[in-house]
Amino acid sequence: MPTETSSSPDAASGEMPAATLANWRTPPFSRWAFQHVDELIATERIANAVDDFWPLRTALRSFDDFRVRAQGGETLDFAGFLEATATDALVIVHDGAIVCEHYANGMTAQTPHIIMSASKSITGLVAGILAERGTLNLDAEVTTLLPEIAATAYRGATLRQMLDMRTGIVLDLDATRDYAAAAGWDALAPDQPPSDLKSFYQRLAIKPQPHGGSFRYTSANTDLLGWAIERASGRRFAQLVSELIWQPLGAEQPASVTLDRGGLARATGGFSMTARDFARIGQMMLDGGARDGRAIVPRTWVDDLWQHGDRAAWHTGEWQKLFPYRSMSYRGGWYVVDDEPRMMFAMGIHGQNLFVDPAHRLVIAKLSSQGAAVDNAAWAVTHRALPELRRSLIA
Repeated sequence: MPTETSSSPDAASGEMPAATLANWRTPPFSRWAFQHVDELIATERIANAVDDFWPLRTALRSFDDFRVRAQGGETLDFAGFLEATATDALVIVHDGAIVCEHYANGMTAQTPHIIMSASKSITGLVAGILAERGTLNLDAEVTTLLPEIAATAYRGATLRQMLDMRTGIVLDLDATRDYAAAAGWDALAPDQPPSDLKSFYQRLAIKPQPHGGSFRYTSANTDLLGWAIERASGRRFAQLVSELIWQPLGAEQPASVTLDRGGLARATGGFSMTARDFARIGQMMLDGGARDGRAIVPRTWVDDLWQHGDRAAWHTGEWQKLFPYRSMSYRGGWYVVDDEPRMMFAMGIHGQNLFVDPAHRLVIAKLSSQGAAVDNAAWAVTHRALPELRRSLIA
């Protein structure tokens, strides 16, 4: 069973203290911890189909001519870009073939790595599949599935509004602290009793605000959605991910998702997987939700992501300033860029990214251990690298 301390090779040799729940998201501990989450936090396995994985061709390309400007103005080559953005793994797929595969900080092709809030994008795909099957009504209010929270600020919020980050939920400092404690990712303070997410939602005491307005990023929405998905389906969240996505995808390795102290999956940020399987998710999305022509995610759901995000809600939302010159939306857990070249991406703190560029048949899966949860310089150079990567491949 996971404990609050764990021994990395460095810790075992006495070179540095062990990673713990108090430090696992800060360097240098994070470089090891992001690849060994199940040794720190309780997780549930997401099984793959061991006799049916999706092979990806390999056609490695050189990026010797790649150049990108760093935030300080200096020019970085490819190796410099990887180092500047604390890259642990990078898999680039072009025209269905792996053209670049890079690992650092002890990672290999078989090593799982936490993808943080890029998990929201996969949770959105689960919701889309269940909605297509009639198991989940996205227009229903969440309290119809979870009457336990009917007296909280979530009253009146629909599952769709939670998926699209358009609820009126704003956690104050006390609620933010309680949410972090309930999620099981942090060491408890001496005055904090053990908690779990279901208890947190039932006790949530914040001022109700109108739902359905501008984009407002609230991670608690997606954890609550995970609970609603379990209630609607009668199944464990990890089992659903395995059966609906991971096995039909042909994932090469099992994945996992962290659990809170009560056993509820952290649908908002707890997935760990290999870089190759992260890239397979991107290739599936590039191919309209299919693997080799076999539908996994309904094509109608993928088309909805591209076409029906509310651009006005994004434009008036809190993150528009990050992309001031882009026409964008957030739909079903995915960021969608409407400007050419159109792009869809999943994103998580500490530098987790999955980019899907259909026009150039390009998928980029990047796993990182950036020191800050939100490193604006690393984020900016990563996005500036995208046109350079396209140019290098097309040239």
